[in-house]
Amino acid sequence: MITDTTMTALLSDLSGLQQRQRVTADNIANINTVNAPGEGAFQQRMIVAEAARYGSGQGGVRVAGTTLGSDEGRLVYEPEHEFADANGYVRYPDIDLGDQMTQLLMAQRGYQANLATIERATNAYQSALQLGKG
Repeated sequence: MITDTTMTALLSDLSGLQQRQRVTADNIANINTVNAPGEGAFQQRMIVAEAARYGSGQGGVRVAGTTLGSDEGRLVYEPEHEFADANGYVRYPDIDLGDQMTQLLMAQRGYQANLATIERATNAYQSALQLGKG
């Protein structure tokens, strides 16, 4: 049977995974954001997660914040673009779509697994309550 402490940990994991999905979706949405070469590129966001109440036996995950990737990006020759410099270059973020899709898939699967565990625990609690009423 899942304890209240475990349920709290699972719920905190859900929250962290949800934030990870949001950040990854933002990275994917900005993968084609163009800036002039003199400006920094869109910076990839990454979630920093840490154990919540580590050592207390309470468990769980807490989002400690986000970190930003490099703003260097990559220069692409597009002389017709409105942001192109005198040499015809624009700056795109250096974000790997395959990596972002993998991160998104892992976060989604983790979310689904935690949610399924919570649903099973809820069903077990409800069954136990029904036995007590009988």
